[in-house]
Amino acid sequence: MEQFSDRLKNLKEYYFSIKLKEVNKLIKSGQNIINMAIGNPDISPHNNVEMALSDSLKNDKSHMYQSYQGIPQLRSSIAKYYERKYKIYLEKNSEILPLMGSKEGIIHISLAFLNKGDRVLIPNPGYPTYLSASKIVEAEPVFYDLEENNNWYPDIEKLKSLNLKGIKIMWINYPNMPTGSNFDEQKLSQIVEFTKAQNIILINDNPYSVILNDSPKSIFNIRNSFDSCLELNSLSKSHNIPGWRVGMVVGSRHMINKILKIKSNMDSGMFYGIQMGAIEALNLSDTWFNSLNKHYKERKRLVLKLCEILNLKVQSGSVGMFVWAKIPDKQNSYDYVENLLSKHKIFITPGIIFGSQGKSHVRISLCLNEKKIKEAINRLK
Repeated sequence: MEQFSDRLKNLKEYYFSIKLKEVNKLIKSGQNIINMAIGNPDISPHNNVEMALSDSLKNDKSHMYQSYQGIPQLRSSIAKYYERKYKIYLEKNSEILPLMGSKEGIIHISLAFLNKGDRVLIPNPGYPTYLSASKIVEAEPVFYDLEENNNWYPDIEKLKSLNLKGIKIMWINYPNMPTGSNFDEQKLSQIVEFTKAQNIILINDNPYSVILNDSPKSIFNIRNSFDSCLELNSLSKSHNIPGWRVGMVVGSRHMINKILKIKSNMDSGMFYGIQMGAIEALNLSDTWFNSLNKHYKERKRLVLKLCEILNLKVQSGSVGMFVWAKIPDKQNSYDYVENLLSKHKIFITPGIIFGSQGKSHVRISLCLNEKKIKEAINRLK
């Protein structure tokens, strides 16, 4: 007889895992579905990145186990990237831990700092993995609302009024996914001050900072944040290598060491070739990002045109690789998405999957070429 852990009772299969099976079935049946839902970069990485991976196979040690902390050259490249992009200076041997994608970091951090029954502040709307990781470690999720009228930041006074007993971690994500709200130093300074006063570890999930954003920031640009915060980052979106699974967590030596205790028991190091490719990616000049953002800028222009046709209201000033749009007449986002898929064979993301605050919104990805976006526009005319 099969026996399952109790934690599985509180977990649901990820929305996209379920929905993409349905969409793929429609495609196999001959329907021409335009997928505008997934943040899966379609542009190839820089040729030098691919070559670095390929050339690495000539190294005699390329197929051996690697360090749990990544090779020194990778940590050094991450440190230089943070210095160049964010003006943050990190000690490469103690304040940086490479990850097999930042999603891995979310569960490692949860395992390192949370006990059964501890409580976790999770944004609504927010990335579903924050909730899933909390449930896996049997912590209690406490949702805090991101306010549309506050540019998708929490009301700090409402945060202070919550029952904060037992709160150990607070997840934030700026630039924000799904809303695209940019990094606001004043608002984030208030959050850092709030978490420090309550002895809460603040974690910023920061994979979108260089996409359609002229001024990338890190949580460590906030004064007095380093001793109480962690930051996750990733090369998936910014360098077009999502399938390579390269991310990082950065922070104080004390907290990084705690996470390493978990990580070193969970894997046997990142493949050498991927590390060498990641080093090349991290060393790319701003010319690469400018070229990439030129593509995204044109795609966003077209998606905004599509939103206009659909009478969707888009918040100005958003960054990242998604467009977050409000549905007219307070329609339910799930029903809206199903109707669009059924009538026009266009698949976008219902905002409700990110939390109740997204029930009247949808998210549209910029990860498909201009020709496909124009085809979607023509279907709606």
